[in-house]
Amino acid sequence: MNEWEVVHRVAALSFGIGALFGAVAYKTNFCTMGAISDWVNIGSKDRLRAWFLAIGIAILATQGLQASGKIDMSQAIYLSPNLGWLGHLVGGLLFGIGMTLASGCGQRTLVRVGGGNLKSLVVFLLLGLTAYMTMRGLLALVRVNVFETTNIGLAASGMPDQGIGTMIAAVTGIENVKAINWATTIVLGGGMVVFAFAARSFRHSFDNILAGIVIGLLIPAGWYVTGVVGFDDFDPVRFESFTFVAPSGESLMYLLTFTGSTIGFGVAAVGGVIAGAFIYSMASGNFRVETFTDKSDMLRHIAGGIAMGFGGVLALGCTIGQGVTGMSTLAIGSLLTLDSIIFCSALTMKMDYYRLDDMGFAAAFRQALTDMLLPHRSGAG
Repeated sequence: MNEWEVVHRVAALSFGIGALFGAVAYKTNFCTMGAISDWVNIGSKDRLRAWFLAIGIAILATQGLQASGKIDMSQAIYLSPNLGWLGHLVGGLLFGIGMTLASGCGQRTLVRVGGGNLKSLVVFLLLGLTAYMTMRGLLALVRVNVFETTNIGLAASGMPDQGIGTMIAAVTGIENVKAINWATTIVLGGGMVVFAFAARSFRHSFDNILAGIVIGLLIPAGWYVTGVVGFDDFDPVRFESFTFVAPSGESLMYLLTFTGSTIGFGVAAVGGVIAGAFIYSMASGNFRVETFTDKSDMLRHIAGGIAMGFGGVLALGCTIGQGVTGMSTLAIGSLLTLDSIIFCSALTMKMDYYRLDDMGFAAAFRQALTDMLLPHRSGAG
């Protein structure tokens, strides 16, 4: 199979599974920001359980593929022996703020674009532009000269990657890393599946179960497409699965330089998600054009798109890229990013709540932080 056939077969498959992702996410209202909002504002964890179900299934299925020898997860960017802890933490915090301001993460932004939301189109353009600037433009200077200088080289400590199992083995002195990885897979992946189905309300929610299962399975499908279908002895395609920050920037550049560009998994997946959401929204009669309600609404979305673009590249991913795809590799950096995103998104939501009562920024921040760190001592209702 020649290079053209490999690249375009991967692109066609990624567009197809991306379209399935978009259609299912639109139908089930799968939204990681919405999941956190439901938990923070009304105490419902059902959509959060759908997200965790997706993570658990992605971990179990991806590690199963790895064990079968079909794919080599050591090639995944998330398992790099250079642990960019500061980028994961700060990037995750910025992404958490950004997705709250923009009313959705990168994935949800694409789904809403497909459904006719012009606000999300603006967010997508700014997210993509900022992401590309952070990868290869002016903001790359900040990324390289500030954040990457703090990276921890794990290889110097005898650790070939940043896998959770590898780190446990290094700390405990246990030599059987494979056994630790399987134990971690069962505890973390299986635990998330059990957590999801532990609630009766979730077990009776068809859409949440559908979203968790399908999106969870699409992550290893992406690994399979790039790692098996895209394998070539001389020029294999980049080994990756679903993520939506860097590919949004690459998609804009692909559109601008079409004649000199080669389409990759990420760009095709972005197009697929938008197309899938568009087709489902039209078929269900729910497609409608939405615009900004006022100047404040526009400014929030603009700030959110920029924060997600910068933060997502620093953190090497978003709520899907790190929160599901990265977690499927059992990388410690993905866990750091996921925790940072959830914490700061929840913090921002709580601040928004207190600001509704004309509370000053500093006072709202203190009260929201108290709610997050000492929930039983806060005066929140």
